[in-house]
Amino acid sequence: MIEDKFSVILVDDHALFRGGLKMLINNHSRYNVVGEAGDGIELLELLNNGLTADVVLLDIAMPRMNGIEAAEILMQQYPTLPIITLSMYGEEDYYFKMVSLGVKGFLLKNSDINVVFSALDSVIGGQTYFSEELLGNLLNNLRPSDIVPKVNGEEILSTRELEILLEVCRGLCNQEIADKLFISKRTVDKHRANILLKTGCRNTANLVVFAIKHSLVEI
Repeated sequence: MIEDKFSVILVDDHALFRGGLKMLINNHSRYNVVGEAGDGIELLELLNNGLTADVVLLDIAMPRMNGIEAAEILMQQYPTLPIITLSMYGEEDYYFKMVSLGVKGFLLKNSDINVVFSALDSVIGGQTYFSEELLGNLLNNLRPSDIVPKVNGEEILSTRELEILLEVCRGLCNQEIADKLFISKRTVDKHRANILLKTGCRNTANLVVFAIKHSLVEI
């Protein structure tokens, strides 16, 4: 018996790019493109007319209604619909906004098709996804903010944990963090475990998303 494929909507203003990506996705055993749009307005029209999908691949830079504007409306009208952003180099300023809106994945438009499928698998599975190139490019520009995350008036993370969170987001390993902050690796191990527990994150990409959503880092 053939299992049902996960459905994908492609949103990009370049028809040739959409066509090529559609062909590659439709050749995969797990995924099928069920709709295409050239901008955010066309995407909303598809969804408002009853088209459903498991995930949306959404370009950032588009005419009429760009990906940021479309994502903001989507998260209000279809909050459970996962979005993976397609972007070019030099658009880092947009990533913070997209994370805060609830976008689940981030891909560079020159990514290998296997990276696209990895992103689809992760997001369909309830996780977030940053392409390695994009994550590395983003981490190099991170700096701390002055905002301390609170829930019901209580601080989520201590000052030391915030320091370690930033270094984790920058891609440093525990020993490198220990050397930089002049503390023991065992202390870093303990703080890192507490950070993961308090934030509910599983990996560096998820921690980056948490830090961005709570305005703990800036670029």
